[in-house]
Amino acid sequence: MSAKNYYVIDTSSLIELKKFPNDVFPSLWKNMEALIAEGFMISHKEVLKELSYQDDTLKKWAQKQKKFFKELDAYQIKIVKEILKKYPSLAKSESESPSADPFVIALAIELERDPQKTLDPSVKKRVVVSEERLRGMRVRIPFVCKEYGIECITMIEMCRSEGWKF
Repeated sequence: MSAKNYYVIDTSSLIELKKFPNDVFPSLWKNMEALIAEGFMISHKEVLKELSYQDDTLKKWAQKQKKFFKELDAYQIKIVKEILKKYPSLAKSESESPSADPFVIALAIELERDPQKTLDPSVKKRVVVSEERLRGMRVRIPFVCKEYGIECITMIEMCRSEGWKF
């Protein structure tokens, strides 16, 4: 088995998927589900909470992905506190619900620091997938990922990285 990237996906990228409906782009969704089944694509339970405010096919699809959304653990809490101490504005979102952003980043950092996963030869690198863009010093997912040395790409860039063509 060749080395693969390990993707941690943000709410914005899952919402971006709605532009590519399953009935028109079934292979995209099957490829995503294959990555999830293999354990190479994950997200955080906080992302599922953000998706729960929507009432659509994406929410229904997400709720069926049992291996996809990871629970919060003590190490992630420590990392989230560290992130929010440095970047308190990351916790603020436009909506009334809490932002999943620091939890997504913490999950990627946890994977990067986990000696069990770091030594896994099947993993090339850990990558956060988000539609947010790096814009100067604005504190968003790409900025914080850059500060922690974690690559941040968009959904389309992930498809290219995986060699998917539709």
